Amino acid sequence: MPVKHYENFPVASLLLPARLRRPIEAIYRFARSADDLADEGEATDDVRLQALHDYRRHLDEIERGRRPAPELFADLARVIDEWRLPVALLRDLLDAFAQDVVQKRYADYGQLLDYCRRSANPVGRLLLHLVGRTGDDDLRRSDCICTALQLINFWQDVAIDWQKGRVYLPQTDLQRFHIDEAAIAAGTGGDAWSALLDFQIERTRRLMYAGAPLVFVLPGRLGWEIRLTVQGGLRILERIQRVRGDVFRQRPTLAAADWLTVVGRAFRMSLV
Repeated sequence: MPVKHYENFPVASLLLPARLRRPIEAIYRFARSADDLADEGEATDDVRLQALHDYRRHLDEIERGRRPAPELFADLARVIDEWRLPVALLRDLLDAFAQDVVQKRYADYGQLLDYCRRSANPVGRLLLHLVGRTGDDDLRRSDCICTALQLINFWQDVAIDWQKGRVYLPQTDLQRFHIDEAAIAAGTGGDAWSALLDFQIERTRRLMYAGAPLVFVLPGRLGWEIRLTVQGGLRILERIQRVRGDVFRQRPTLAAADWLTVVGRAFRMSLV
């Protein structure tokens, strides 16, 4: 889905019911393009923030029942009207992207989770609105999965984010494991670094496990899509742990053999 943490996993794949592909693709285009405004190219911060403000203005138009001229927003307006999607969730995504422009460090885990609440969780909630599963338990489990996926992306991309001037590892955790930012810049790894990543991996894994029961209440092929997403995320955590947190020399991703493992584990989930 739209935000970076979904790039390792299926997006509007053939597993999804055909009727869901168009709305999911419209949401993806909106969020992907907005994320790129905040993150790609050489624009100044002021230019990035103004572009995101323009996106908010178009959402305001949609909420007032108007059809914005840009095709991206006209398509999105049709999907919002047809599926009665909450515009507030799309605004949350824009808030998170704008935060990426101005905030480069996170004091503690709670602050990072608040970012994930806006950068990741709206994606899952929008998906649940598309299938009419918006009970409290379903939303909570979806939030757990989406936050876990966002965190997995952070642990994969420590080196990449450093090049952009960002550190998503909470400052309190860096202090707890006696790691300063010079170690991230040098990409040295070591026992302390491995222990820090193990700590992040374990609590991210717990989040994913807490959300995993959602797959049993989602209908048909969508349930399979999310099974693969959950197992794909857990597999990446294993790969990060296997290299003792050394994400500097090579970003851990899923190879063909990993996908065989992911599919097998997703199938076993259906037998529970």
